[in-house]
Amino acid sequence: MKRIIFISLTVLALLGLTIFKLLANSKEAKKKIYIHDMQAAVLVDTEQPRMHTFESAFSYLGVFDAMHQNNVASEASGKLIELLVKEGDQVSKGQVLAKLDDELISLQIENAKLNIAQLKNDNARFANLRKEQAVSSMEAEKMELALKTAEVQLKQLQKQLRGTKILAPFSGVVSKKMADLGSMVMPGTPIVELTDISQLKLSISVPERDVLKFKKGQSVDVSVDAQDKEVKGTIYSISVQADALHNFKVQVLVNNTSSDKILAGMYGNVMLLNNESVKALAVPRKALIGSTKSPKIYVVKNGRAYLNAFSPGTSDGNFIEVVSGLKATDELVIKGQVNLENGMNIKRNK
Repeated sequence: MKRIIFISLTVLALLGLTIFKLLANSKEAKKKIYIHDMQAAVLVDTEQPRMHTFESAFSYLGVFDAMHQNNVASEASGKLIELLVKEGDQVSKGQVLAKLDDELISLQIENAKLNIAQLKNDNARFANLRKEQAVSSMEAEKMELALKTAEVQLKQLQKQLRGTKILAPFSGVVSKKMADLGSMVMPGTPIVELTDISQLKLSISVPERDVLKFKKGQSVDVSVDAQDKEVKGTIYSISVQADALHNFKVQVLVNNTSSDKILAGMYGNVMLLNNESVKALAVPRKALIGSTKSPKIYVVKNGRAYLNAFSPGTSDGNFIEVVSGLKATDELVIKGQVNLENGMNIKRNK
């Protein structure tokens, strides 16, 4: 009995030492983990929105999107046995991208053809017997119907066989592989993502004040930020419904034919000539957070920086017009915002 008590106490002591050691190690580990102090002030430069004169050539910021971008899916079910393209490959419309196992369907087609051949022979015999009135008209019609049913079934199987080859619906570039060899796929399972950038759509947000300056089919100048070049574009569509900020979506079609191709996702500017300059409240473009489609900027309130969305208007490259969402008295962070998070303390540079 004493021995059992001794062993139990020893086990408990070892267990206690283990727990103590684990807790000690946990405390040491937590000390080594860097935890950002949200109360620490971040050094920033600030200024208020200013009145800026936008000259006669206005610029509207946007992002290039591919004219066509689709997930190419399987029409049939089966095992993926061949994937004939890889990411980055240029493919043509109708090109075979992948193949499914078609052995079972091929056997079914052979069986259907044999069945049709047999039914055709039976129909020929029934036709002769019908002439001799050896069989009834109803029996002969049933045999003809069986033949037609078998022919329809053969066409269905042949369509399923064609579906085992996944074809490119349009010419483009394989931008993403979405299935691997050996995968079991079903109808609708995406195999690859195909992107066509032979034409691009530049989507811009135009304030209510300027939207009537755009007409469908109108030719405009488009500058590409990343490539420092200008191309011609055509107004492709103009939204008939404004968003919550009273901006209208305008799409510009650009032919991507040069050797130095524009890539989907790049920034672009639509240049529009106007007879008169406009003076409006503006913020520096360098202060923006996020995309130009839905720009945000840090506004300082009570020593803290808060992310604030606003409605943009025209731009001249360095400044963006504020249509709504900001006031002239707001204090904005124009430098150091990369280190900020919403609600953090700030310290102004002298």
